[in-house]
Amino acid sequence: MRIRRAEAADLPRLQDIERAAGEPFRELGMVEIADDEPPATAVLERYRAAGRAWVAVDGDSDSDSDDRPIAYLIHDTVDGAAHVEQVSVHPDAAHRGLGRALIDHLGERAAAEGLTGLTLTTFSEVPWNAPYYTRIGFRELAEPELTDGLREIRRAEKEHGLDRWPRVCMRRDLPPAGSR
Repeated sequence: MRIRRAEAADLPRLQDIERAAGEPFRELGMVEIADDEPPATAVLERYRAAGRAWVAVDGDSDSDSDDRPIAYLIHDTVDGAAHVEQVSVHPDAAHRGLGRALIDHLGERAAAEGLTGLTLTTFSEVPWNAPYYTRIGFRELAEPELTDGLREIRRAEKEHGLDRWPRVCMRRDLPPAGSR
């Protein structure tokens, strides 16, 4: 497995990964999540052009046959932290540590840029969401800990209908600059 920047030609594949990764939500009765459309190509292109889209590809070589994305992560910077906007792994590549590798990659880059942590919002009761993120070092933020940017993200999620299921904001602190 190798992580690289997303390329323009990858964007339709990222949408395919997102659709496939949404299917397991159907089994939990979260049909609306399973049926939710992935980010538009134009949105993914903005992340890609800004250097905020990463893909995991199958294989360690630079050969074209091993260069097809099987997972991806897009991120923003929110209130001094790298905010994981989306991380998705194709179900055919699940349970291989790809999501964690992408998050760790972002953590290394964010720490090098002097950011203080990684944040995300997620479903609290979905096994591959909040419980998973807790296992890889994230903690749930209490309401008073939420930054203005995280409050805005949660407001937008509520407007999108995501609060039909319990959601939480989570954070993983990064080592302070100079201690790496």
